[in-house]
Amino acid sequence: MNNRITPDFITDLKENEIFVFGSNLEGSHGGGAAKTAHNKFGAIWGQGVGLQGQSYGIPTMHGGVEEIRPYVDEFIEFAKSNPALTFLVTRVGCGIAGFHDSEIAPLFTGAIEVPNIFLPESFWHYLTE
Repeated sequence: MNNRITPDFITDLKENEIFVFGSNLEGSHGGGAAKTAHNKFGAIWGQGVGLQGQSYGIPTMHGGVEEIRPYVDEFIEFAKSNPALTFLVTRVGCGIAGFHDSEIAPLFTGAIEVPNIFLPESFWHYLTE
């Protein structure tokens, strides 16, 4: 697991890598990792969920943790069905959306055993305590 840590700063991707970012349902990618996803990795303005170019949006701006959970579960299933891709999960929900790593990290418990999902080091801290 320790070798499955998302880099703190992602400036480019290999052909099989996907930048996973926190979005909003409207797909307004105006700030934070969403802006990076839009400017560099093919996120589509107006699409808030799912695969878009070399990025994958997980909505985090529409409610609490329980409203985010189904989107994280959907992402994990998507990653399982696409083993040739490597998913680099950013600290979704922990920037503009205002959540703490301790609130969001547990949503990714199902990703622990998925070899093509990389998580932020701060998430691993909460998943392996």
